[in-house]
Amino acid sequence: MNLQAILPPERTLFDVPGGSKKRVLEFFSTFIAQNTPSLDSQEVFSRLIGRERLGSTGIGNGVAIPHARDPHCKAPLAGFLKLAEPIDFDAVDGEPVDLVFVLLVPEEADDTHLALLGQVAAVMNDADTRQRLRKSDSQRQLYDILLDAIRRQDNDPAAGMA
Repeated sequence: MNLQAILPPERTLFDVPGGSKKRVLEFFSTFIAQNTPSLDSQEVFSRLIGRERLGSTGIGNGVAIPHARDPHCKAPLAGFLKLAEPIDFDAVDGEPVDLVFVLLVPEEADDTHLALLGQVAAVMNDADTRQRLRKSDSQRQLYDILLDAIRRQDNDPAAGMA
């Protein structure tokens, strides 16, 4: 399974209001539950916040990868948010976050979860990809940049290590 299969254009959100880590996770939880009937926004939020309590998913360079397992999640799904303004996410480098890649996976999807997290990290570790995402000025452009980065990563696993 790859990221392209679980990140449709409608889950790539542009210019999302931030405010705080909690608000961003609440926003995503509400959004995903409205668009995925089997999911409950409070359950998704609780699981994402629970994961953050274990340690921030802010990986540095203005990027966060909040992720969680959800028993009501039938198949892995992803969402990407480009925030209107950077927010404090308790990132490992102390820098504010403006690019948020969210993953939800079924409760039992151990290997899939780790593989998808690795793919996201590889895509988001690419400085050129991050710069292009930040310069995007529409939802469509944001999605196209992500898709291009995911495809490059799929074709050359070493590409994301730059």
